[in-house]
Amino acid sequence: MATMTELNRKSTPSVKDPAPIATGLHGHMMGVESLRSVAVEFLGTFVLVLTIIATAIAAQLAKPVAGVPYGSLAIPLAGGFALVVVVASFGHLSGAHFNPAVTVGLTLNRRFPIRMVLPYALAQLAGAIVAALSAWVLFGDRARSVASLGATAPAPGVGVGRVFAAEGIVTFVLVLVVLSVATEARVPQGLAAIAIGLALAAAIFISGPISGGGVNPARALGPMIVAGKFTDWWVYVIAPLVGGAFAATIFHQFLYTPATTEPPGR
Repeated sequence: MATMTELNRKSTPSVKDPAPIATGLHGHMMGVESLRSVAVEFLGTFVLVLTIIATAIAAQLAKPVAGVPYGSLAIPLAGGFALVVVVASFGHLSGAHFNPAVTVGLTLNRRFPIRMVLPYALAQLAGAIVAALSAWVLFGDRARSVASLGATAPAPGVGVGRVFAAEGIVTFVLVLVVLSVATEARVPQGLAAIAIGLALAAAIFISGPISGGGVNPARALGPMIVAGKFTDWWVYVIAPLVGGAFAATIFHQFLYTPATTEPPGR
């Protein structure tokens, strides 16, 4: 005769342990509150792009700042500072991609779900477009007619090949730094944010005199769309994506130490 314990065991459906939730960059819990993550990508990209292009516009229009206008050194520093802030603030909420090159590179290496690529990329582009519109409102019509809202363009005398190389190389470096510090639990998020921000500043220092320092398809396209100037736009999209994908591949093939829980590939 079956005991009460056995009867309870038979009548109670088996409950499987919940599947572990994969973590992304900066400990972001992927698959949880996806809408919030997309909104954070929009907000973070907005802050990052607005900071960079506002500084570029002020420098080009020679707007006085505490007595003197910004110099060209202010642009990479502004971008670096802004990225430190948004990564430290929002990394745990979305993974702090803020750049389609990061998102696509992770996805190609099956470290980010395919279904989230388009929402993330559209949010990043929308954030950059709203940033450009905001800069137009803040600085007036000359920001668009004279400074092109900080849109990137090749330096005089620089060909498309050199622009492609510059954008690809510096994005490779940036994404490699992002993956190195944002996937390692032993690196505190604050320190990771500083490293990533400094990597962006270095990338703009290197590529600025050649390509204008896009390093991010969303940052490049947003001002171009609002300003209506699409000088070699495809280079600023393709080169960072190639550089980011190459960096992600190198990292995950040779440098990455797998965790116990792997992110889903799709």
